[in-house]
Amino acid sequence: MDTAEFTWTVPADHPAFAGHFPSRPIVPGVVLLDQALLFAVQMRGVSHAAGWQIAQAKFFVPVGPSQVLRFALKTTPRGAIAFAVTCEGREVAAGNFVPPSAA
Repeated sequence: MDTAEFTWTVPADHPAFAGHFPSRPIVPGVVLLDQALLFAVQMRGVSHAAGWQIAQAKFFVPVGPSQVLRFALKTTPRGAIAFAVTCEGREVAAGNFVPPSAA
């Protein structure tokens, strides 16, 4: 199984914070999914994410501006990419992507 780890610091000025939520900004789940998918594409060495599917996604803890996130990815025996996102030792999100070749 292939594995990879990536680190991403949430930009304090990320445009998603303007609407989610101005008084207490948190990273929308879709932003976490997008970042995880970008890392999965990089791990697989492909140039785009066209055709990938989200098989499962769970969000556990809110993430705010400037937090440092660790993305751990691994290829499952069926060819999906499992991801886990942590921040300061706490699990933030987890799920699975199915690349086009494994669908």
